[in-house]
Amino acid sequence: MKFWDSSAIVPLIVADPRTSALQRLYQRDAAVLVWWATEIECVSAVARLERQQDLTARAALESFRRLDALKTSWNEVQPLDGVRRIARRLLRVHSLRAADSFQLAAALVASEGQPGSLEMVSLDDRMVDAGRREGLGVIEVEGGE
Repeated sequence: MKFWDSSAIVPLIVADPRTSALQRLYQRDAAVLVWWATEIECVSAVARLERQQDLTARAALESFRRLDALKTSWNEVQPLDGVRRIARRLLRVHSLRAADSFQLAAALVASEGQPGSLEMVSLDDRMVDAGRREGLGVIEVEGGE
């Protein structure tokens, strides 16, 4: 099981230069662990692409269908007090946005105090850096097909 940051989920539902590499990674281990709000973050990303006209309405609807299918099998870390407490600390020591601190905190909670036992998939440089500094294994995903 791997923790997937929303930045790595979005290319599974919207075509991106890293889509193929992420699909292969997903197919090798489809046991996906995400933060409770990942679905909403993904919807936000797709809606933003549609508003910016980088995605047609039809492509956006297809992306939402892919997201709905994907989320049926993933496991979510719920918004527990421990996640909030860790997210507060992460914001003080890493250059993260609030939503990213929740995602990283969720991964740390899921690792049950052993961050080296959990790998994180993320395309966000700040998350990758913070995850490594917190002791998580981080999977590198190369760009391009």
